[in-house]
Order: sequence, then C-alpha cells, then structure tokens
Amino acid sequence: MTAARTGGRWIAHWDPEDERFWRETGERTARRNLVYSVLSEHIGFSVWTLWPVLVLFMGPEYGIDPAGKFFLIGTATLVGALVRVPYTFAVARFGGRNWTVFSALLLLAPTTAALLVMEPGTSYGTFLLVAALTGVGGGNFASSMTNINAFFPLRRKGWALGLNAGGGNIGVPVVQLAGLLVIGTAGAGHPRLLLAAYLPLILLAAVLAALRMDNLAPVRNDTGAVREALRERHTWIMAFLYVGTFGSFIGYGFAFGLVLQTQFGRTPLQAASLTFIGPLLGSLARPVGGRLADRSGGARVTLAAFVAMAAATGLVLLASVRDSLPLFLTGFTALFLLSGLGNGSTYKMIPGIFQARALARGLTGEAADASGRRLSGAAMGLIGAVGALGGLGINLVFREAFLRSGSGTAAFLTFLGFYAACCAVTWAVYLRRPAPAPGAHDPAGAEPAGPVRLGYAEV
Repeated sequence: MTAARTGGRWIAHWDPEDERFWRETGERTARRNLVYSVLSEHIGFSVWTLWPVLVLFMGPEYGIDPAGKFFLIGTATLVGALVRVPYTFAVARFGGRNWTVFSALLLLAPTTAALLVMEPGTSYGTFLLVAALTGVGGGNFASSMTNINAFFPLRRKGWALGLNAGGGNIGVPVVQLAGLLVIGTAGAGHPRLLLAAYLPLILLAAVLAALRMDNLAPVRNDTGAVREALRERHTWIMAFLYVGTFGSFIGYGFAFGLVLQTQFGRTPLQAASLTFIGPLLGSLARPVGGRLADRSGGARVTLAAFVAMAAATGLVLLASVRDSLPLFLTGFTALFLLSGLGNGSTYKMIPGIFQARALARGLTGEAADASGRRLSGAAMGLIGAVGALGGLGINLVFREAFLRSGSGTAAFLTFLGFYAACCAVTWAVYLRRPAPAPGAHDPAGAEPAGPVRLGYAEV
C-alpha cells in the first residue's frame, strides 16, 4: 500500500524548472538529498561488487576454477541488472527517502550471508546463491538515479546525475582497496574482515537517509509513461549505448582482477593492488562526462568516448597478444576512464532526448518539460537495467574466451567490434540527422521531417 504523502519528510510542491523556486528553496534541498543519495548508492555498489574481490581470497583450497569464478561474479551482475527495474518504480510508490532507507538495510542480508559462508568447504551452489543476493546492491543505482532525476532541473541534470552516479561508482574501487588492505595485512585467509567492516557502514547509510532525505509527493508511478517508454525507440537505442558505457565499466570492474590472475599470473595481493585504479578514475570521470555533456552536448561527448574506447581496446588487444602487462594496464585504465566519461554523457542525453521529442510533438514550456521528465523517468530504469546486463555479457565473453584458449584475446576482439557499432549508432541517430521541427507531430513516433535545427546533438 502506498504511504500517505503528507508529513515532515514529504514535500508537497516541487518545481525545479521554476528559477525562483530553485534559487530560494529547491537547490538547497536537492543538494542535501544528493549527498545522502550518493552515500547510500556508494555502499550499494560496494556490496554489489563484493564478489570480484572475494574471489581473490579464494585460493586452490576452495576448488573453484577461473570459469567458475567468472560465473560467480556474472551471477551477481545479472541479479543486479534485473532488480533495477522494480527499484526504479519503488521510488514513486514508496518515496525516495523511504526506499533509500529500506534498500540500504536490505544490504545487510547479502553481506551477513557472505560473512557466514566464506570459507573452504562451502559448496559452490551456496556461493552462487550468496553471490546472487549481492545483486540487490546493483538495484540501489536505479532507485537513486530516478530519485535524483526528479530533484534537479534539466539544465543541471548532467552534473547532478553524473555526481550521483560517480559517487556511487566509487564504491567499486573502495571495496577493492579495502580488500587490498585486508590481503596486505591479515592475508588472503581472512575475507570475513572485509565483510564485517561493511556492516556498520550499511547501518550508517540507512540512518542518515532516514534523518536527512525527503520524499517528493508529486513523483508518482505512471504506467502509461512506462508503456510509452517501452514503445519509444530511443529508449532501446540509449539502452544499447549504455551497455557500451556502464556495461563496460561494471563488467571490467568485476572481471579485471580475475583476468590479471588468470592471464598474467598475478598473486591475489598483486592483483588487488592494481584493480582499484581504473574503477576509481572511471568513477571520478562520470560527473566530468555529465558536465561536458551539459556544455557541449551529450551525443558529441558520447561519440568521442566510444571512439577513444575502441582505440584503448585495440591497445589492450595488442597487449594481450604480446603478453605485455604494462601495455595491458595502460589500455585497461584508459577503458575505465573513458567508460566513466561516457556514463555521464549518456545519462545526460536521456532527459534531453525526451524533451526534444516533446517539442517535436508541438508541446512548449512547462508542458514540454513535464512530458520530458515523465518519459525520461520511466525510461531510466529500463535503460539502467539493460546497460547493467552489459556487465554480465563481458563476464560471459571472458569466461568463454578463457575456457577455449586460456587467454582474453578473443574477448577483447569482440569488445572492439561492439564499440565500433556504438560509434556508428551514436553518429547515425544523434549526430548525422538534422533536428525534427518543433510542432511536427507523428503519432507513430517516427522522426518528423523538416530539418530546422540540430535536434539531438545538443542533448
């Protein structure tokens, strides 16, 4: 049952596009909610990416080969992608603050379960079940982004969404650094120390969200908007591009340490000491990508990111063939950085695209803004879920490559081809064609004719 939308933590009126409202009360409230949203999402990402770190603790005594370990982390990726859809709609049903508190407390379940079972002799099926449980941490991203999207005006969304997501993404390198600290001090036989450290942090995130965040009463689920977003081809085009950016970031974040161990023979400590750098840079780059998209247009920044990602993948492919660790680390670090930039720019594109679609249907002013917010909010959860499945795809491609050849070379060749496809789609859909003319309406959703101005290059 939906909670009553009144009381101290519910905000009845919210209009961030009104500059006076934003200046007097909106910005201060939005920034406060952003801070605690980042904290909760950060912890969620750390829990979601526990298993790429935990497999570094799993030596020969666990009896699990590299393919089995890739499947463990792939399972966590899959569940994290699937739960993003219900998490997106939970914000409107229960309130952003309320759901943030609940979803933070839910992280106690996978963390405690891993704490109990993480030892040699535990069955592979048990490990698989606990890895699946950590997927709930991946859902926190979708609810957090949907919530923050509602707080900020369109002109600030690139920065706000980039900062929110980037702060959350930093949970990936932080948990890797924490794992490195445990391995470097207590040794690879003490994974429970890492897990125990996160229990009070989860409780802290939930308490602070309860005390400092707000619910927006005007934000409600709109099944009609969901149906429209499902029928809108741009939802699926952006989901494809987000597979290339976020799918790469999370997929590489999950797989990097295991690739270093398997292909380059690094010890757990050596692997852990190298894995955090790329995800850290990628996380920090996400708000930068959003800011660049605010200034230069998300489509332009996204295309540049994909071109550079293809070049970096070529470098990684060469390093894999030559068995060159320095070259490999250089190329992989560049991939993380560029995927972070692309994450920020692609998410900035989503609200801009749907507002441009509203203008193309003849809407103006607040009506166009409201339509853009309505459809972009519905589309974000779908796009986020499909994008996260790219992480699963990366881990499955790696698993197959190592099973067949003991090397990741074939996987990198596959990724290179995919980035080339992302470049082509970004250019063809959002940069090549002129903008639809405002007011030209096509009920079927096709692009209206009549080149008047650039339509999507600026989104």
